[in-house]
Amino acid sequence: MKTLKHEILTLTLKPGTILSETVLSERFQISRTPLRDVLKQLSLESYIDIYPKKGNLVSFIDLESVEQIIYLRSVLEKEIMKYLSAHLVLKGVHELKEILDRQKAAIHQEDATEHFLNLDDAFHAALFRLAGREFLWNLIQQSNVHYVRYRRLHMLRQEKLEEIWTEHQRILEYMTRQETDKLDALIHHHLREDINSLYLQENFSDFIKA
Repeated sequence: MKTLKHEILTLTLKPGTILSETVLSERFQISRTPLRDVLKQLSLESYIDIYPKKGNLVSFIDLESVEQIIYLRSVLEKEIMKYLSAHLVLKGVHELKEILDRQKAAIHQEDATEHFLNLDDAFHAALFRLAGREFLWNLIQQSNVHYVRYRRLHMLRQEKLEEIWTEHQRILEYMTRQETDKLDALIHHHLREDINSLYLQENFSDFIKA
């Protein structure tokens, strides 16, 4: 199941791809009954959709689900960053700077999207952890199959990677300078800007849930 999840999240298996039980059974050397249990669980977690006549399809990206996760993260991260503005210790500042240095280097690497996305998660996960809210970060990760793929598609553009890194730099600067009045607008833009863009509809409309 981990392999299928990884292939769906990385878009190796694109939205709408038919998952043949026969092919999966042969590939993973698993009989039909336990395989169907696995597929049922993947369906419950929104990785796939099961249709009585069509079969098993990799789920299309649900932008409504994406918007809900963005809203949740936006509300939480504004509070977390304001808290850290007053409580972030020097060790935490160095940890965040190190992640940003690695993220800047990743922009120009061959597998930029994958590496950058992992470091993007590392940066935000560190904010939650440093604020004592790691449980909430882990909770969000359990329901973000649509959001991960949405982010990955946006990160195919190098200019988007550079924009994200720049905004991360500003987030850290505002926190260390305790300029909390500037955080709300920045976080709103950082997390919500892309949901209103036409980029996905114009380039990946066949990946989006109708």
